[in-house]
Amino acid sequence: MGAPTVEPADDRLIAATLAGDDAAFAELARRYKTRVLGIAARFARHGHELEDLGQEIFVKAWQHLAQFRGDAPFEHWLSRIAVRTCYDALRRRRREPDQVPVDSVPLAAPDEAGAAAARDRLERALAGLSAAERLVITLLELHEHSVREVAA
Repeated sequence: MGAPTVEPADDRLIAATLAGDDAAFAELARRYKTRVLGIAARFARHGHELEDLGQEIFVKAWQHLAQFRGDAPFEHWLSRIAVRTCYDALRRRRREPDQVPVDSVPLAAPDEAGAAAARDRLERALAGLSAAERLVITLLELHEHSVREVAA
């Protein structure tokens, strides 16, 4: 088996956190905040949900940090926690009646130009998918995970 794939800086921060250094975990959170919130943003429907999901993800990571084995990059381990936490949140949340069926979202509309309109259409289409379908598309297309990683 090869050497662990943890970045040395992450490795030191993880060890310091496990030794009781809260500032070390704060640095890990700062380093990966954009990545975690990017994942959570695909699942949250409102800004307050995004904040809640981000906080829940980092709390879970802190609580389970001793279980991190270092056989994959810390970022991948944290991303898996983020996806699982978001998926759990989707299951807890009731399906809201204002969701738009995927069939009714046009793929392209000539009167809607610009990235903002395209993003809005994409978000409406994703909102119409089941939680499992949204998870698969998010991992494959937006986070560029392999099919093997998605299957796991």
